[in-house]
Amino acid sequence: MEITVRKSGIKGEITAPPSKSYTHRAIAIASLAQKSDIFYPLISEDTKATINAAECLGAVVEYDEHVRKIRIEGTEGQPRTPEDVINAENSGTTLRFFTAISSLCDGTTVLTGDASLRKRPNSPLLTALNDLGAEAISIKGDGTAPIEVRGKLKGGETTMDASISSQFISALLIACPLAEKPSYIAATNLSSVPYMRMTAEVLEQAGVKIPFSRSSNDYAFHVEGGKRYELRRFTVPGDFSSASYLLAAAAITDSELRITNLFPSTQGDSRIVEILRDMGADIKWAEESGVVEVKGTKEGELKGIKVDMRENPDLVPTIAVSAAVAAGTTEITGVAHLRYKETDRLRFLTEELRKMGVRIEEKEDGLVIEGGKKRRLKAAKVYSHDDHRLAMALCIAALSATGETVIEGAECAEVSYPSFFEDIRNLVPI
Repeated sequence: MEITVRKSGIKGEITAPPSKSYTHRAIAIASLAQKSDIFYPLISEDTKATINAAECLGAVVEYDEHVRKIRIEGTEGQPRTPEDVINAENSGTTLRFFTAISSLCDGTTVLTGDASLRKRPNSPLLTALNDLGAEAISIKGDGTAPIEVRGKLKGGETTMDASISSQFISALLIACPLAEKPSYIAATNLSSVPYMRMTAEVLEQAGVKIPFSRSSNDYAFHVEGGKRYELRRFTVPGDFSSASYLLAAAAITDSELRITNLFPSTQGDSRIVEILRDMGADIKWAEESGVVEVKGTKEGELKGIKVDMRENPDLVPTIAVSAAVAAGTTEITGVAHLRYKETDRLRFLTEELRKMGVRIEEKEDGLVIEGGKKRRLKAAKVYSHDDHRLAMALCIAALSATGETVIEGAECAEVSYPSFFEDIRNLVPI
């Protein structure tokens, strides 16, 4: 699908969509509990993959659209061996979480995904599962899906390099409390720590608290075995990751925007407010009411900054676009793990933004972007590379570009924010 975007501001009020990350975790953990009600979940292509995986392992999932609630009758810690392959589609979270959860089954589980997902690395997780008593292999022998898992997970000790993704640790934290023995997990170079904390938060609401210790970016977890989950009710908060595109769109154009349902949580991407403020944006967050307000700036009034985004890699496309219209140089560091997402985001962000006239340099672990009034964005035909975050970031860039920008492959935004383009249309003044 192609989307055409013209230079425009946005105006109005909108409710932030529900958090994809919390929805994944709530469904996965509820699938291992007894009965759970999940209110205001995000229903997107990625979370549908997680619902399917839960159903494949024996959970019964019903969505009541009228009250926006998922009711899950879980497996009470005893997922069944699936009758067919689990297809995680494009969702790395689904693949990794349910690779670990499948190790609780008696038999053999095979998990796969689309062409993009079958390129993403999983070796650290597979090695850890083998250390903890299960059998987990990449059928191709290179750490990528399809993956075959044989249970049962027993517990024990393992050390993993978690620099590629915190999803490996989150997957183990979800599965290991249901193993028969304790597990001791050492994670070196853990990236995207807020996502691990989000997993721990939902686990605690399900009745399982996991203590950990930290030394720099190395973490150690002591997970008691023989536990059970009780996640009776969970309400999904608004998603700062998705809201970041709207906030940036308002900040870089002649706009006034009010977003509701953005309350404090463990979401690391709430840092978008701080980063945009550091760049000079007029942005205010009333935490008690969950409201963020942004007033746009004139072109070139934002300023470049130097920012380490190791813990907030999903914000990089948003900040890269904001930097393109800011005065001076922006340097983004600490995000080498962005190369292992749906795409190599550092490479493809560079490639596509250059088409729009952005002076951007790709580094091993980040980006350097030269902004300024004299380097206005120009319309171009750009491609999402089937990456939802690139599709939405390119749309934000197009709102600030002279002329008509065409985004190819825009439909992939449905992976995390199904109503994104509709919301943008509704916010553009007539």
